[in-house]
Amino acid sequence: MGAFRNNVLTVVAGIPRGTTLTYAEVARRAGSPRAYRAVGNILNKNHNPKIPCHRVVRSDGTPGGYNRGAGKKMRILRREKAIIRKEQI
Repeated sequence: MGAFRNNVLTVVAGIPRGTTLTYAEVARRAGSPRAYRAVGNILNKNHNPKIPCHRVVRSDGTPGGYNRGAGKKMRILRREKAIIRKEQI
């Protein structure tokens, strides 16, 4: 497993319930600020339930993708009372 991938998963694992980070913020915290697309690819392939991929959103505040379905991502974010854009509710 690559160092950047490990860093991404560590950053995402540390996102508290009810909080979100953007793909760009995760990339920055993982050490590669311009690698936000790589963050999305890494999270899309992750199936470890201990890594809360649903807590990573697009920079415009919209949910973005989720490997278990966008609807499920929104349901989880609502249940966690995460701040999301009203247009997406």
